[in-house]
Amino acid sequence: QVQLVESGGGPVQAGGSLRLSCAASGRTFRLNAMGWFRQAPGKEREFVAAISQSGSRTYYADSVKGRFTISRDNTKNTVYLQMNSLNPEDTAVYYCAGRGAIGMEVFTHEYEYGNWGQGTQVTVSS
Repeated sequence: QVQLVESGGGPVQAGGSLRLSCAASGRTFRLNAMGWFRQAPGKEREFVAAISQSGSRTYYADSVKGRFTISRDNTKNTVYLQMNSLNPEDTAVYYCAGRGAIGMEVFTHEYEYGNWGQGTQVTVSS
């Protein structure tokens, strides 16, 4: 079981940037595919970005493509979400998720992930 803790959220003005981090405990992080999801007030949680266990493949929701970048550092047991050109529609609680996997496969659905962090709030003001 991998435990996940997100950080890096906070208030930011439209057009600004934030980098979220998700630190994982346990020695099996490197055997996990990872993803980021978000949930805005009054809305369902939605997929944002995913990265394969190998780190060689990434996938993004259309709404963030070209603005967000997911990456991982297996030496630090951490996955990142670099968010640029933020707009008020990006305001949400952002969740890190992980699941066991090997290779280049990425996962974009909530039900595919077994481990979740507690979330970090991102608030973008206009």
